[in-house]
Amino acid sequence: MKGKIGVLLFLGGLRAFALDFYDPGDPALLAAELVENMTDEQALAQTLMFGWGDRSNGTLPNPLILDWIRQRRIGGVKVFGWNTGNTQDLARTIGIFQAEAGKNPFRIPLLVATDQEGGWIRHVKGATSQTPGNMALGASGYVIDAYWSGFYIGRELAVLGINMNFAPVVDLYTNRDSLLIGPRSFGVDPVQAGLLGAAFMKGQQETGVISTAKHFPGHGDTALDSHGVLPQMMSTLDMLWDRELIPYRLMIREKVPVIMTGHIAFPNTPAGGAPASLSPWFLGDLLRDRLGFQGVVITDDLMMNGAVLSAGNLSMAGKQALAAGNDILLFSRTPALADAIWTRLVTGMRQEPALRDRVRSAAGRVILLKLLFLRGEKAVPLIPDLERAQTNLPDPEGTAFFLDLAARSVTIVKDEAVVPLDPEKAGKVLLAARSYAEDFFKAGRAAYPSAETYRYTLSGGYDLVRRAQRADTVIFCISSEEDLKPLGALRDLGPRVVVFSVLNPGYLDSALWADGALAVYSYAAPSFVAGFSALLGRIPGPGVLPFSLGESRGTSP
Repeated sequence: MKGKIGVLLFLGGLRAFALDFYDPGDPALLAAELVENMTDEQALAQTLMFGWGDRSNGTLPNPLILDWIRQRRIGGVKVFGWNTGNTQDLARTIGIFQAEAGKNPFRIPLLVATDQEGGWIRHVKGATSQTPGNMALGASGYVIDAYWSGFYIGRELAVLGINMNFAPVVDLYTNRDSLLIGPRSFGVDPVQAGLLGAAFMKGQQETGVISTAKHFPGHGDTALDSHGVLPQMMSTLDMLWDRELIPYRLMIREKVPVIMTGHIAFPNTPAGGAPASLSPWFLGDLLRDRLGFQGVVITDDLMMNGAVLSAGNLSMAGKQALAAGNDILLFSRTPALADAIWTRLVTGMRQEPALRDRVRSAAGRVILLKLLFLRGEKAVPLIPDLERAQTNLPDPEGTAFFLDLAARSVTIVKDEAVVPLDPEKAGKVLLAARSYAEDFFKAGRAAYPSAETYRYTLSGGYDLVRRAQRADTVIFCISSEEDLKPLGALRDLGPRVVVFSVLNPGYLDSALWADGALAVYSYAAPSFVAGFSALLGRIPGPGVLPFSLGESRGTSP
């Protein structure tokens, strides 16, 4: 019954009360009752999550997203990298959003989400920690490292009022040419990925932040990026079950609350050419029925071409995503209030009973998630404490931990009597880098004070060779495939060459001719410090590559 009102006997009289998010009792029953008392539009709004603003207005509370919060009562907002230049302003804006959300008829707060995976993907910038990342966790091999990574990342997000993180990534590093996943992965071992992902989740949720496993059913076996195209993976269901799905099977058993769906097609499965994110078979038959997942399913950004190209347009992608079994639709930008996304879904609910039921079911799951995580002692504060946001970022304990993790994950890939390379043995040192040069040079000069530095360009091969010929040792930083050609110009040139790999270590396949090679997995300053410490022999560099060089580069393009 819509708009249900109850009565309480209070001081000898009657007082009317409305159903409220903070009412006591069983969360599942309260979630069902809240949805029962919602209009179709109110239920639909709980399934929508929008990013706000763009690079021009950053952390400011964009009027359009405020209209969606005030008038439509949407269920969530997403913090992207362009919203986070100033973490104080970000915390202030999140407080404004939650204050407005608290004025809705049921006082249901917002999910405030971001991508703070660690390492390469760090959407909340400003004063937050730069961390070694997932592949460093795979290289260290310690489950407890994953727990504390999740904990310290979550604690920093909680200070800012961010209560949901789209992490951990449990995609496997199956395809070495994967530009989208690469060091975001824990490695190739699906059991290790599941264990590390579950530990990261446990640590993060200790801080009150909701964890999200992604990108279901696995994005690691393709070199293509679903932001621009719809990748097709040739895996069969049996292959997925024994490889990509193992982390999800483990994490579902450990009660992961949210799973994000990927815009990837698997034509050798019953889903055919449809993206998994829009497939009733993947989300219903496989994820819900066979894997037994009962939590919230959220799409990856529906504005990515991997979704839009398949559906035809953005509003159709939204409708298909809900119908397929997603509970939250994620959009990286804020549409106009009268946009086709809203009008198509509202019209569809009025005309199609099955869609109306599906939306209400989705809203119930979203509200139950909020009841479980956004209330109680561990809940992230809805209105951030600006003083704490000023003084607790970066997290002091986290800073020390992430330096230790960087040291445990440094991997000596090839030494051949090069490591340890003390300054006397190194002779005249040339530090050469194209990307991340500032931190590389800073750490390198601390290790080799008399070293020359050279920031090379892809077109400056002759100058690089000329400088290298004057050196006894060249320490060469690579972070992408483009760096391999300038590196190759140093082969057989004469000086000792040591390759210092940053982020994706898969490129070392083509660099093992060098005299020595080591890998770190992030461009964070602690990773450079740890790498040079290992090169000097001051720490052992105990990390193990979480894959084997020279292995198959995957089964899909």
